[in-house]
Amino acid sequence: MTVPAYQTVMLPVLEETADGAAHPVSEFVGRIEERFELSPDDRAQMLPSGTQRTIVNRVHWAVSYMVQAGLLSRVGRGLVVLTDRGRMVLKEGRDHIDVKYLERFPEFLEFRARSGSRSKVATGTLEDSQATPEETLGSTYESVRTAVEASLLERVLASPPAFFEQLVVDLLVAMGYGGANTGEVGRRVGRSGDDGIDGVIDEDRLGLDAVYVQAKRWATDRPVRRPDLQAFAGSLEGRRAGKGVFISTSRFTADAADYVTRISRRISLIDGAMLARLMYDHGIGVRSVNTYEVKRVDTGYFEEEG
Repeated sequence: MTVPAYQTVMLPVLEETADGAAHPVSEFVGRIEERFELSPDDRAQMLPSGTQRTIVNRVHWAVSYMVQAGLLSRVGRGLVVLTDRGRMVLKEGRDHIDVKYLERFPEFLEFRARSGSRSKVATGTLEDSQATPEETLGSTYESVRTAVEASLLERVLASPPAFFEQLVVDLLVAMGYGGANTGEVGRRVGRSGDDGIDGVIDEDRLGLDAVYVQAKRWATDRPVRRPDLQAFAGSLEGRRAGKGVFISTSRFTADAADYVTRISRRISLIDGAMLARLMYDHGIGVRSVNTYEVKRVDTGYFEEEG
């Protein structure tokens, strides 16, 4: 039997979570292999890039899409659990679940809309058949990137607060804050009595200038409001600091964003979407699996002189 498509394994994976317990995603791979009676060769089949087993890749994509649709929820690093919506889907007694079915859920449509705003590719299908090969390649890259960024944000939301606080310090250092200093240029200080400061990035060797960080691992339905930024500005005042970065997995209200433009202290705002993009760009929580060099014909080389 050939390796089943990622949409084919959606329902079987969902059924594996019917007991209501939290399951590691890696656990589903072996169960799907047994359920579909895959041969040793099928189990060993690799992606064209040679970076991952095909069945592993397809199970992870199935899980990712069902998380986006609200059928599964990430409850820890590498753990997912069946949601109330997922339980209702199982009760329907369906014989399959695919992307078309997931489109009935608004969260999945919002995910598709986010992807569509940056790419003409949706769930692997090119919508604009007039695109050139280079456009197709670029659109495919953007589609994969959007999915990875969404998965990054899910995992950040499922991580412990202390992990998130360290993550944002790691990210700012990777972005070049702290310069080329040796030693510990960034540190997490979040704890009881931290006066609203979760991290500090030294911008010079003597620590005379620093960027103070506040990190809020909040769900998307809890936006950062003006009072939150006023409290952070007050924390900066208490440390005689002039620079701050407020990072949230959620979003900032318009009033909050306007507030930081009218105060003397410089406060940069990073919301959940920007956080995921920066993590992707600066290699925090991701790793490269392949690199493609795209070339085109150098028409100038073939043009005759004179």
